[in-house]
Amino acid sequence: MIDLSVTARPLEERVVYIPRMNYGSALLMAAAFRSVGVKAEVLPESAPDSLRLAGAHTSGDECLPQRVTLAGILQVINQPGFDPARAAFLMATAHGPCRFGQYSTFFRKIFNNLNCSEMMIVSPTTRDGYSGFGINDKGFIRTAWRALVIADILLRMLLKTRPYEQIAGQTDRLYEDALQRVNGVLAVRGCSHSHRMSRLVDALTEIRDSFRRLPLKAPGSKPLIGAVGEIYCRLDEGSNDEIIRHIEEYGGEVWLSGIVEWVEYTNEEVVLNLRASGRSLSLARGAFELRRLIQRKDEHALMEQFREDFRGYEEPANINEIFRRSLHYLPSYATLGEMVINTGRAVYLHEKGVDGIIDISPFTCMNAIVSEAIYSKISRDHDKIPIKVLYFDGKARDWNQDVEMFMELVRDYRARKRQRRGSP
Repeated sequence: MIDLSVTARPLEERVVYIPRMNYGSALLMAAAFRSVGVKAEVLPESAPDSLRLAGAHTSGDECLPQRVTLAGILQVINQPGFDPARAAFLMATAHGPCRFGQYSTFFRKIFNNLNCSEMMIVSPTTRDGYSGFGINDKGFIRTAWRALVIADILLRMLLKTRPYEQIAGQTDRLYEDALQRVNGVLAVRGCSHSHRMSRLVDALTEIRDSFRRLPLKAPGSKPLIGAVGEIYCRLDEGSNDEIIRHIEEYGGEVWLSGIVEWVEYTNEEVVLNLRASGRSLSLARGAFELRRLIQRKDEHALMEQFREDFRGYEEPANINEIFRRSLHYLPSYATLGEMVINTGRAVYLHEKGVDGIIDISPFTCMNAIVSEAIYSKISRDHDKIPIKVLYFDGKARDWNQDVEMFMELVRDYRARKRQRRGSP
């Protein structure tokens, strides 16, 4: 959905700025925009000064992702020569129990107060499965989907490899090189879907082989920690104080929930909305199911190169597998949003044999607060697996004690648990 209050200059004549909810996914999404002739850049990482500046425009009741995103935008606005009439800001929205649905409205008010009323906000929504980007080229949605799938794949390869590297920093460098390699393929203009897929598969195969060639120390031997939580906070290292690296320093490996899971959740929400409005057998439903079929086909084609690498790390076949596991705690027909996903995924991760679970969320996040109330029961019902919620508020703190204590619980659980996880 395009902000209709700003129509003077089309999107193709602007630079689209993308929040860095995971640098990799933002970088590859920018490439998808460039593939259809739209300039796009990733917002800069929020610096302490920019967070303080964002605080001047907020009341303190806002959640951390909102302040972090605003800080990145303000850094761009304050750059010399910035022209709001030639800028657009990608800010997806949602309908459910989360302040996320108010972000774009809130940012519009701030832009107007800063004399940046001509800055466009692009707000694709969960109501249509994030298909409303305001771009006439229908191929963009497919390229953007591929970008998100690949971003998740590369992040998973990074996290399952880095804890075992023999040469510090080697995995991070390979990950960055891989992102740039895929970035170049995604950004090519005038490329058919079949040809682009062929080039992506070739690139991913070479990237996979590069990961496999890295010298590793006893891969798969460390305690495995499943990570759930609020999507922005868990994926953005700047928002979560690089908590995953802290866990790795204390001897853990992290299996992190990606972005694709949320897109699949919103797809299911579209189906439920069509059903509720009496359009289960409509043309709209048929068109949407065709799009979802194509998405699954592309995801399978991209993931196929990594089947052996993700043995033991298999994701659920579909979002209904998560719903089924959350049914006893927070049924999807009665509750909405990440609280359903996080509780269902916690059960799924236990079944996959993880040794502990962390929830990475912003301070005061309602989804996290509700989930935290349920986690104790999930833990009791599932062999007393350690589950810990870590809240982040944008203020620097020392996480060593929290992580150290949690990892002690993880090791105790790993030593006594009944269900052993086979080596990947």
